[in-house]
Amino acid sequence: MDKPFLHQLSYEEARDYFSRRDLVILPVGSVEQHGPANPLGTDMLIAQDLAREVASRSGIISLPVIPFGISFHHMGFPGTITVSEESLASYVLDVLRSLSRWGVKKVLVVNGHGGNLPTLQIVARKAMDELGIRVYIYQWWTSGSKMLAELFSEDERGHASGAETSLNMHLHPELVRTERLVDEEPKGSFEARVYRFAYTHEMSSSGVFGRQSSATRERGAALFEKLVQDLLDIVTELEGA
Repeated sequence: MDKPFLHQLSYEEARDYFSRRDLVILPVGSVEQHGPANPLGTDMLIAQDLAREVASRSGIISLPVIPFGISFHHMGFPGTITVSEESLASYVLDVLRSLSRWGVKKVLVVNGHGGNLPTLQIVARKAMDELGIRVYIYQWWTSGSKMLAELFSEDERGHASGAETSLNMHLHPELVRTERLVDEEPKGSFEARVYRFAYTHEMSSSGVFGRQSSATRERGAALFEKLVQDLLDIVTELEGA
């Protein structure tokens, strides 16, 4: 499809789409630190690129990416932008209310940032109860965990480490400062048995969790293709639901 995003359509083209389809894709990301080598927009860029590729291949339209997310924990690093849980929930629900008017019944959220998940889950419940819209949330590092483990070791699967950096190298090589790749084992890993709020700079001076220096463009390309195929399978199932 040569126009994968809703904002690229005219209202007549949009009317035609909504007369035939009741499913859309919604990428959601964040603008936050991803170590000294990666761009602040890593999460929004990966979500947007996955959504665009899946929309192009499937014919299901994607909305523009929602760039900002819940990133309080990264505010120790310059350039990070955060919004509150209430703001994100209200914003996404307003988007869904508009979609409801045009007959949308299913929304596949491609979430690029884990900090957004609890809020998106609340939104999914409200959307079903108030609008009759079912929201399905996809996260590449959890939904694609099996394929991720086939390509990357455990210490390459943390925040801003080898897997995420490899995706950036494939999708936006011009934005990755390869001379600034770092490896850092986060502090406080013993606390994996319990949950508490912690700022990223308390656990990692670089903002990287794990091994980043092993990232390659080739592995990023392989992972991206696997994730796209996974999402295409999900789209096929949702269209038949």
